[in-house]
Amino acid sequence: MDPGELRVIPVEGLPEVREGDDVAALIAASAELEDGDVIVVAHKVVSKAEGRVVRLAEVEPSAQARDLAGNDDPRRLEVILSESARIVRTRPPLVIAETQHGFVCASAGVDASNAPDAEMLVLLPEDPDASANRLRDRLRQLTGADVAVIVSDSFGRAWRQGTTDVAIGCAGFQPLFDLQGERDATGYELHATVIAVADELAGAAELVRGKLNRVPVAVVRGFEPRGEGTARELVIPPERDLFR
Repeated sequence: MDPGELRVIPVEGLPEVREGDDVAALIAASAELEDGDVIVVAHKVVSKAEGRVVRLAEVEPSAQARDLAGNDDPRRLEVILSESARIVRTRPPLVIAETQHGFVCASAGVDASNAPDAEMLVLLPEDPDASANRLRDRLRQLTGADVAVIVSDSFGRAWRQGTTDVAIGCAGFQPLFDLQGERDATGYELHATVIAVADELAGAAELVRGKLNRVPVAVVRGFEPRGEGTARELVIPPERDLFR
């Protein structure tokens, strides 16, 4: 992996995305893409286009949701529970959960920010890797460019303050760069160095997208993506999870 000089370019001017919108066409109309570009797309626009939104008025909270809500809206907690495969930790109304995808994150990825309307929640895509693949194929069809795609979301980190964007879906490159067996400048053999390049690219893209700028897409140029893989490879399998 020799990225050389990286450029991170915000894709501005995209309209508010609604269910059924062609996100790839919106990107292609707003950016000049080149072979080897990595297109980082905030999951919110993907989720909204795929109809992964919930109106709170249509949610009936369960007893468990009411218990977990504290002073929060129990309907929001009910949606979080419905998106959770496992509850990891709670401190009402805070819930850390494992999603159906295997991600461990706050609120099972359920979020009210940048929702289409008030009193609505946005969920994670059902299959973010498949979403990334569809975007990649459609962008190639529209632009002729062979690009890679990352679908990103903001996650907290254990024992670290703040959030950073990570890859929850990817297509067109290998998300992990394995240096095990390589030797450093002194000849030391690396035994456990695996770099999460997809997460690093997602974090770099977030620096130009921002949370309040309504810029949901960025292009990373100069990385030279290689191989094939999915974001699921970034998730530690249950048999290796020391905290289960």
